[in-house]
Amino acid sequence: MTTARQQAETLFHTGNQQMEAGDDAGAERSFLLALAQDPGLAEAHANLAYLHERAGDTAAAEARYRRALALSPDCLQIALNLGSLLLDGKRFAEAEAIGRQALQIAPGEPAAWSNLGVLLACMKREDEAEQCYRIALALDDGYDKARFNLSYILLRQGRFDEGWRCLEARNWYEYLNRHFTFPRWRGEALTGKSLVITIEAGHGDMIQLCRYAAVLKSRGASRIAIICHPGLTTLFRSLQDVDAVFSITGELPSTGWDYWSPPLSLPRHCRTDLDSIPARIPYLAADPAGVEVWSRRLSTTARRVGLVWKGSPGFENDADRSLPSVALLAPLASVPGIQFVSLQKGRGEDEIAGAPLPLLPLGGELQDFAETAAVVSALDLVISVDTAVAHLAGALGKPCWLLLPDYRTDWRWLTERTDTPWYPTLRLFRQPAGGGWEPVMARVGQALREWVAG
Repeated sequence: MTTARQQAETLFHTGNQQMEAGDDAGAERSFLLALAQDPGLAEAHANLAYLHERAGDTAAAEARYRRALALSPDCLQIALNLGSLLLDGKRFAEAEAIGRQALQIAPGEPAAWSNLGVLLACMKREDEAEQCYRIALALDDGYDKARFNLSYILLRQGRFDEGWRCLEARNWYEYLNRHFTFPRWRGEALTGKSLVITIEAGHGDMIQLCRYAAVLKSRGASRIAIICHPGLTTLFRSLQDVDAVFSITGELPSTGWDYWSPPLSLPRHCRTDLDSIPARIPYLAADPAGVEVWSRRLSTTARRVGLVWKGSPGFENDADRSLPSVALLAPLASVPGIQFVSLQKGRGEDEIAGAPLPLLPLGGELQDFAETAAVVSALDLVISVDTAVAHLAGALGKPCWLLLPDYRTDWRWLTERTDTPWYPTLRLFRQPAGGGWEPVMARVGQALREWVAG
C-alpha cells in the first residue's frame, strides 16, 4: 500500500516537472496536494515559496521559506533563498542573520560566502564584502559568481586592473561565441586586423563603450564593426572609427573578421585605468539637419533643459535609480527663464499632464537614439536619472546633471565624486546616506538658479 509520504513525494516530483515546463499553476496545485499528504515536506514548502516569489507575493514566499527552514534547518539553499528575499526587501539585519545562519550550515560552501558578500556590499560594508568574496574564491577559484560580484566593488573603488579581470567572469555573451567562426580578442596585436565589437548589456553601456572603436583603430586595427540594439544603429554610424554597424535583430556576420570582443572586455585589454579613460569628447554626433528640425520646436529666448526622471522598469535597481513621481521635479519650477523639455519615453510619459512644471513633451516622438541625439544637441542642459540619455549627453559633450541613488549606485560613477572621468561634461548629484530624492532635487533647484544667473 502506498503511504502518505510516498504519495507526497510523487506529487512533489510532478510539481517539479510542471514547474520546469512553465506550468506554475499546476505546480502549485501539486505542491499543495503533496503537503496535504505530508505537511512536513520541507522541499514542497520551499518550492511553493519560490513560486510565490516569482509571482510577486513576497509575504507568502517569506512565510513558506521560513516554514521550510524550520522543517529543514540544515538546508543551505532554503537559507540562501530566504536571505535573498529579505535583501530584496532591504531588510538588512534579518538578511544578515539568515546569511550568518547559512555560513553555520555550510562554512565551506562558496555560495554562502558570496551571498553574504552581496548583502554587505549593498550595505556599503565593502571591506567585509570583499573579504567574503575572496574567501569564496579561496574555497573554489572557479566560482565565477563571487569573482563577478567582486568586480563591482573593485571598479566602484577605481581599482580597475583587478576589477576588469574579475569582470571577465560574466558569461552572458556565450550565444555570440557560438555564432562567430573567428576567435575572441584577448589583447593580441591588432595591426592590420579587423574586429567586431558585439552587443552587451543595455543602451547606456553601448554608448559608454563604443568610444573604444577609436582606441582600437589607434592600436592598428584596419576595420571595426559594432553590433548594437536597433535603436542605436543610426546613431553609431556617426562614429568616425567604425566601418560597419549591425543591428542585433538583423543578419550578423559569422565570418570575414579576425576577432570579436564584448565591449565590457575592451577596457581590460586596452589597459584602461583611472588616468587613461578614453575621453575624446564628443565621440558621437547628431545629424545637423535633425538638430535644425528639432530646434524649431524649442524656445529661442529661454534656456532649454531636457528632463528624464524614469528609466526602464526591467533594470535591476530601477526602483532606486528612478524618481517615484514627476512631482519631485517641483523645486525646478520656480527657476525663471527655462523651457523644460521632456525626453521621457514610454514609462513616465503618462505623468507629464500632472507635472509640477510646464513640459514640452518630445520624448514620445523620438523614434531612436539618433533623434534623441538631435534633440539633446539642441538643448543647453540635460537633467537625468541614471539612464542611457545621460550617457548620450556625455558622449555628445552636452552638459548633463546626473541624479544618482545612494543604494547600489552603478560602479561606473565611482564613490563620492561629483564628476566622472568617463564624461567630463557630467555633474553628479548623489542622494545622501540612506537615500531620499527630496534633498537631491533641492540641490538641483539651487544649482539651476545659479546656472541661469551665471
